[in-house]
Amino acid sequence: MLGGAVAVAATAVTGIGAGAARASGGQVPDIWAEFAKAPCTHPQIPYVGRAGSRRASRARRVFRAESYGAAADAPTDSAPAINRALAAAGRAGGGTVLLGAGTYRIDDLIHIGHDDVVLKGAGSTRTKLYATRSLTELIGVYGSRYGGDKSSWSWAGGLIWLCPADRFRTLTDAIRARAWPFEGWTGNKRDEWRTLTTVAPALRGSWSVTVADATELRAGDLVLLRLADDADHTLLEHMAGGGPGPEAYSWDDKTKLTSYVPYEWPVRIASVRGDRVTFERPLPLDVRAAWDPRLTTHVTALTGAGIEGLTLEAVETPQSPHLLDKGYNGVALQCTYDCLIDDVTVWNVDNGFGLVAASASTLRRTRVGGRGSHHPYFCREGSHDNLIEDFTIAQRTVPAPSGTQLHGINVEGLSSHNVWSRGDMRMGTFDSHRGMPFANVRTDITVDNNGRHGGDASAGPLFGARFTHWNIRVTNERAGLMKIDGLAPYSATVGINTVREFDQTDVPDFTGALNSRLELYGTTDVVRPKNLYDAQRTL
Repeated sequence: MLGGAVAVAATAVTGIGAGAARASGGQVPDIWAEFAKAPCTHPQIPYVGRAGSRRASRARRVFRAESYGAAADAPTDSAPAINRALAAAGRAGGGTVLLGAGTYRIDDLIHIGHDDVVLKGAGSTRTKLYATRSLTELIGVYGSRYGGDKSSWSWAGGLIWLCPADRFRTLTDAIRARAWPFEGWTGNKRDEWRTLTTVAPALRGSWSVTVADATELRAGDLVLLRLADDADHTLLEHMAGGGPGPEAYSWDDKTKLTSYVPYEWPVRIASVRGDRVTFERPLPLDVRAAWDPRLTTHVTALTGAGIEGLTLEAVETPQSPHLLDKGYNGVALQCTYDCLIDDVTVWNVDNGFGLVAASASTLRRTRVGGRGSHHPYFCREGSHDNLIEDFTIAQRTVPAPSGTQLHGINVEGLSSHNVWSRGDMRMGTFDSHRGMPFANVRTDITVDNNGRHGGDASAGPLFGARFTHWNIRVTNERAGLMKIDGLAPYSATVGINTVREFDQTDVPDFTGALNSRLELYGTTDVVRPKNLYDAQRTL
């Protein structure tokens, strides 16, 4: 019966049976049938079928930015008017702020800080925000909490910044005071939380947990699952897949990596029945007593907010030397949950679209173009369960200045279960930026693999367990960070054309067997299902 169920499931998500797949030139790899049998606990492929926003914005009222003083195709600054309209929508409990066609000059950043507030243009080819100043000019120099002369605007902040109002105030106050903050869900010093209840042990892939006290928990609540590491670093070992390799790895000197622990996973509660709590997503990791598991509060999240139908273009400046960006950045989502970016282009930016301690949000039909970017997309500081689909990184319009760097689709900082789907990357790479991200998926992407990954040595491994690259078309045949069966533990590389090592070449961080899988190597677009995320969503 189980074998028949798996066959039915595989047929349902591919749309064709195995015989028909062969007749059409498509091939169903063995690993897909294995995954369909146990989708939440497969050793190499993560379950990402619930990635992205699952809650539509409740924005009902309409606010026209022009009514607050915004003026298209005028030399005056429209940022104050747009921000006034967004604030009015926030005070009203949500709403859509409309921008008509034309170009709006902005001399300040645009901040969306209240739930269910959406900034909507007439389409990315019709409405443009033209940004004249950098985040360094608007907020100040932003150093790194890890020391050195690096600019944190190289990986943080946006000229359109989605961040809950209170969190945004504490972040920008700290930057102005040069008290470089932690950026995530528990405040500048990671101390803004309290325990709701402790959690009994459970296995990765479980949808429910048993708690000690459910009196403060309600269906619909957004909580943090908090896991602290122990002295032997068994939590980090578990994130890397466990076994002799991670056990032999030196964790103690990876100070940047260990600063990301405790692991904080935001999740919404689906139901509470007695002491049994069910989540809207399955557990990303085991829950063990040694890791002091608990559900906690967090800073107020931003939910239901978004941006639709516009282009943000920064005044054209030369790209800055590596890690010295001034902050001509595009769109940043920080401490967001269930937010949506749709049909948005950023142009001439230092960094394009950023997910910083952001979860369960969707970026759809986004595009990065212009003079070239350091991070076209960055995903860091414990960002989980996000979906980036139908995205484009355009070829740069001017040559790269000496001393600059190009990454691509970045993920780091223990970020997990994020998906990049249906991408057209005319430049860049799959930038696993150390900080041991794990269980992320890149699927159905064409890439001219000409970027380079980054990452501080103190941030630890390039990959944790369960990275999956599925149906990847590498136009320049460069293997680096594309074919990862010899690099990433418990990973899967499925359906990739023939590639070869050149330029930046890495060695595995872990010794011994990696327990990784490689199937349909040397093929192009024949793997079925074609898109792993779409197939998981259907399954």
